[in-house]
Amino acid sequence: MSKLGELTFGSFDLVLSGSGQFPSLYQMAHRDGALALGMVSLMVHFGWTWVGLVITEGQKGLQFLSNNCAPNASLAWLPANRFDVVMSDGSYNIYNAVYAVAHALQEMLLQQGQLQPLGNRKEGGFSQWQLHPFLKKVQFINSAGEQVILDDNRKLEAEYDIVNFWNFPEGLRQRVTVGRFSPHVPPRQRLSLDENIIEWATEMTQTPRSACSESCSPGFRKAPREGKAACCFDCTPCPEGEIANDTDMEQCVKCPAHQYANNQRNRCLQKSVTFLAYEDPLGKALAGTALSLTVFTVLILGLFVKHRDTPIVKANNRGLSYTLLVSLTFCFLCSLLFIGRPNTATCVLQWNMFGAVFTVAVSTILAKTITVVLAFKVTAPGRRMRQLLVSGAPNSIIPICSLVQLTLCGIWMGTSPPFIDTDAHSEHGHIIILCKKGSLTAFYCVLGYLGSLALGSFTLAFLARNLPDTFNEAKYLTFSMLVFCSVWVTFLPVYHSTRGKAMVAMEVFSILASSSGLLGCIFFPKCYIILLRPDRNSLHWIRNENAFRGNNPSSV
Repeated sequence: MSKLGELTFGSFDLVLSGSGQFPSLYQMAHRDGALALGMVSLMVHFGWTWVGLVITEGQKGLQFLSNNCAPNASLAWLPANRFDVVMSDGSYNIYNAVYAVAHALQEMLLQQGQLQPLGNRKEGGFSQWQLHPFLKKVQFINSAGEQVILDDNRKLEAEYDIVNFWNFPEGLRQRVTVGRFSPHVPPRQRLSLDENIIEWATEMTQTPRSACSESCSPGFRKAPREGKAACCFDCTPCPEGEIANDTDMEQCVKCPAHQYANNQRNRCLQKSVTFLAYEDPLGKALAGTALSLTVFTVLILGLFVKHRDTPIVKANNRGLSYTLLVSLTFCFLCSLLFIGRPNTATCVLQWNMFGAVFTVAVSTILAKTITVVLAFKVTAPGRRMRQLLVSGAPNSIIPICSLVQLTLCGIWMGTSPPFIDTDAHSEHGHIIILCKKGSLTAFYCVLGYLGSLALGSFTLAFLARNLPDTFNEAKYLTFSMLVFCSVWVTFLPVYHSTRGKAMVAMEVFSILASSSGLLGCIFFPKCYIILLRPDRNSLHWIRNENAFRGNNPSSV
């Protein structure tokens, strides 16, 4: 068999080619590896995903079916007479085989005639193995204008005509070549098609749509329909933070942390860096409020200094009043550390300064409250009690309490101090720069200690609220600490439920609100008497008031 030249006219089979097992076997069919590529290129050109394929019954047809069709594709066999076949592949290959043998035989005879002298030529036949080397070299152009090569190593991939059946399936059924697919040219030039001469089905003037589902536009992804073919799907919008920047994407792509998805979900945009700035309307409002209250507190301090020798200022230790007003001034100013672009210094100073100045303010109120209790709650103070009042022992509460708070802040700074951080999720399209607390345990210890001082001041002031005195401020101290505690008790749950700039604004608001509560409840009534009722701010009015109370015990 290896010495006899054999020609096959079936479809090209790679098993029979190039292995060396069949050196004398010649396949007349062209290589058909580009057939599937040609059909896919045609489908892509028209955007078809839901099509029917007509294949031959046999091994090649089934192989093509398994490689190019979905497993759940529906099959139907059509009789051969439904198609007007001018010449089948088999007939065409037999035609080429006959001409190939003829060319090989002619070449062999010519060569024998040239090599042998005229007198030595032998009459008679020849052996088939003598034709084999000539068949391997056969190369000619057939009557259809196509090149025929028998050597598999030099055989080219087949080129394919794209045929349109006019008036198919009933009627004329004329075959018209409307294009060509060639695998021998660059990819973008392989498919050539003249759509002007294509005749579609009856009453159809435009290229038909052949898809189970319409394409998913950018911003949507394909969601397969259960139990349907792969080309049947629904278009689902991309979730928040993900995009689809092309048509018919299988999965949405998540934007990087420094970018965000636009409203159409088809592009990732760069996030802008933001913080609670002085230029923002909210930042302007908070900063303006803080500065206004600071100026107002300084004016009250100046008013008290100007009227320092009047009874209302001297009552209940004017030195403590000065200390409280100065600490409240710094309380208002420390809120400005929370506004503007955060840096390492402001992050460290924010809560340290807050803890220090608020501790001074609350411990001053505690000292004032203890002074009231010691002066009026003890009905018969002895020498020791008088010495405590005269020596100003309650004033020592302020440095002691402040030292404890400074110790807590020092431990906080030494273990896990505040630091700059970014929040890329709280605000859409923005990266927020803010200060992180570092150690939350230390943060809550600072707040907890301040809260315990406030609770102690409130309790003592509440017990002394009904003590008789013309300028007794125990009632005002009670109400001021009630406002202070209410603000910070409300702050905690709201603080944990907010993020980004709203959280920073909540911190600033709580500082301003609690400081304003202390300033207003303690000093506004005294300012009212100093400015609008100066007649009450005199020893004469005090003596008359005390005499009236002595004559009317029920009013005490």
